[in-house]
Amino acid sequence: MSGRVVAIDGPAASGKSTTARLVAERLGHLYLDTGAMYRAITWKALQEGTDLTDEEALGRLAASTDLDLAHGAEGTRVVVDDRDVTGEIRDPEISRTVSLVARVPAVRREMVRLQRGVGQRGDVVVEGRDIGTVVFPDAEVKVFLVASLKERARRRSRELASEGVVVPVEELMDQIRKRDALDSDRLDSPLCRAEDAVPLDTTKMTIEEQVLAVVEIVRQRREAESGTSNG
Repeated sequence: MSGRVVAIDGPAASGKSTTARLVAERLGHLYLDTGAMYRAITWKALQEGTDLTDEEALGRLAASTDLDLAHGAEGTRVVVDDRDVTGEIRDPEISRTVSLVARVPAVRREMVRLQRGVGQRGDVVVEGRDIGTVVFPDAEVKVFLVASLKERARRRSRELASEGVVVPVEELMDQIRKRDALDSDRLDSPLCRAEDAVPLDTTKMTIEEQVLAVVEIVRQRREAESGTSNG
């Protein structure tokens, strides 16, 4: 039986992953990081020397990969073919190339199949770029996060710095700008806001403020639905 789905979409570095994870904790839902799934396939492709422009090869690789998101006390661990790659998939090289893999239709179909399977397990908070439009078009709640390009680059810079990686904000702005173009222009499941998604500009918001805002959106939606069903 399917659970309730809270879909959080938005462009790169808009705060989706951290916000979705914390929202899931507040609501007592499962957290599904779809971006990590695409990063995992990209990691494996790079490890095996797969041509990132060869869509057929990437599709075969995705279909033959044993990919699992293990949820435990330390958060979500990403496991590829029995190897924990949680840290490795955050490498800057993955960030630069993941869009090349994520835009491949065969890869997306395989990831969507896995994501919908997780949605069958119970209530879940899912983040990505096409969750509310393609993966879970009937999601109970849809939120679309946005933020200025410069703020997104600053966030990514802080994230990388915490991992000991220093990248100039200007360089990250260029990377994110290119990522946005690739995500928005791809033919298969492009990045776009679902018509029924609630837009949330996080440029001047802290993570805690983002989390509270999304939880409030969910609360209001459920109260409205409860009132409708009771009426």
